[in-house]
Amino acid sequence: MKILIINGPNLNLLGKREPKIYGHQSFEDYLVEVRNQFSTVGVDYFQSNIEGELIDRIHAADKQNYTGIVLNAGGYSHTSVALADAVSGIVTDVISVHISNIYNREEERHMELLSQYVKGGVFGLGLDGYKLAIQTFI
Repeated sequence: MKILIINGPNLNLLGKREPKIYGHQSFEDYLVEVRNQFSTVGVDYFQSNIEGELIDRIHAADKQNYTGIVLNAGGYSHTSVALADAVSGIVTDVISVHISNIYNREEERHMELLSQYVKGGVFGLGLDGYKLAIQTFI
């Protein structure tokens, strides 16, 4: 079993960017916890601030026999028709994750273009949302 976590723009700044919203832990440190907790699962990770690279990685993942993709597309969740099209065009199940509660934030964050194409979503539970998403595939 293999799971791919994909993080979008600005998520490379976790632990530094707006810690009141996103917390103080870097994703790299959190990923160590994830891999320890799910030691029988291959957990791969990819992050990019570039929309096209995220799309290319989603397309590639579909050909690499992943059990599922955990996707935090960041701000692209609310704006990228192209990223939504990429998710809609693959057979691998995708779970969408948001660290913050997007419905308690700015109105432009309330709509997620990906939501109609993903298997499900987790929002507002901090970094633990990633672990919950992985558990849905096990």
